[in-house]
Amino acid sequence: MKIGTQRCMIAALVIAASGFGTISAASAQSCQELWVERNSYYKEAGYCFKTSRAISYFGNGGCIYDIEAQVPLPREIRARIAEITRIERRMGCN
Repeated sequence: MKIGTQRCMIAALVIAASGFGTISAASAQSCQELWVERNSYYKEAGYCFKTSRAISYFGNGGCIYDIEAQVPLPREIRARIAEITRIERRMGCN
């Protein structure tokens, strides 16, 4: 992915995590959609997935971070991930 494209993607993710319509949109998302959104943030930041489900869906090409907590994510994205995790728990997602 080109650097300009990656920056645009990160900017879009920050905007999405900033709160513009995310609460109603998040509550309407399925478990799969929530899982994909949450893990897309990690994929874009270079996380090396551990589960077969995530590796199968996203792959590990270009990954550089083995420890989830060390993945450099903006505060807004971490807040969105926490929100998604709460919604997933509330919905009983696996």
